[in-house]
Amino acid sequence: MATPNGSDDVNHRATTPSESALIFLGTGCSSMVPNVMCLIQPADPPCPVCVQSLSLPPEQNPNYRCNTSLLIDYCESNGNHNYILIDVGKTFREAVLRWFFSHKIPRIDSIILTHEHADAVLGLDDIRAVQPFSPTNDIDPTLIYLSQHSMDSIAEKFPYLVQKKRKEGQEIRRVAQIAWNIIADDCNRPFFASGLKFIPLPVMHGEDYICLGFLFGEKSRVAYISDVSRIPASTEYVISKSGAGQLDLLILDSLYRTGTHNVHLCFPQTLETVKRLCPKQTLLIGMTHEFDHQKDNEFLTEWSRREGIPVQLARDGLRVPINL
Repeated sequence: MATPNGSDDVNHRATTPSESALIFLGTGCSSMVPNVMCLIQPADPPCPVCVQSLSLPPEQNPNYRCNTSLLIDYCESNGNHNYILIDVGKTFREAVLRWFFSHKIPRIDSIILTHEHADAVLGLDDIRAVQPFSPTNDIDPTLIYLSQHSMDSIAEKFPYLVQKKRKEGQEIRRVAQIAWNIIADDCNRPFFASGLKFIPLPVMHGEDYICLGFLFGEKSRVAYISDVSRIPASTEYVISKSGAGQLDLLILDSLYRTGTHNVHLCFPQTLETVKRLCPKQTLLIGMTHEFDHQKDNEFLTEWSRREGIPVQLARDGLRVPINL
């Protein structure tokens, strides 16, 4: 697995045809970066991160952040590639336009949802844009894996995506074709998506709400936890060096640069969590405009050297080659 650094060298390393990769389609919070209020009611002086985020093209622009989303380019032992997407938020179509062409992503084979909040599911309608065209919906559906709670919520938000049979006299309308698959919020009940094994990692997203992270990879163990305020002991055991085994890569929530938040980890708590879990490498996601990619990665380079655990901010478009 390549090691990201402050200069994003890993972003420019192409994977070989027989190599898997992780592609970060989004690394921002629910409201994304730039923050709209910083643009329509600018402070004096204006927010430097939000101003900079509009001034550069995508591949040179680490401070422009869409909703958190990860694409797993999984290369099977026979050389076939499967494309597994985690979360389909409000910025899904924008992320497709920014990154699918440059990373040569031809399709999506399956989707996994962490939870049913807007920044994870409101792009579901746009799934049809990456499916073959059929005016009669005569195509193979995209497989989606989600908890029962998320399914119940999505059935209310998108009834036309869940409906199995047209009512008498109802017109055919071209919509995304989806096959829904319920998964358990239980570390002991893994599932397979497009040939890759996933272990659900239930975490608290506020003390009244369970969100799912996911552990995947046999050759390299990767944990993706995008929305979390507290990791229960049973989940922490599965992903900690002192528990079931050290992670090769931890991808973890970090909302604000300072302070605390009731439903997310913020930078101080995130770094304490990293020290406790002790992965071989960590990439942070879910950041607001308080984070300046270059400056904070310089800080993290020093922190990593001091603590002995490499940590960096991820960025939209980052591609990490990895052996899964």
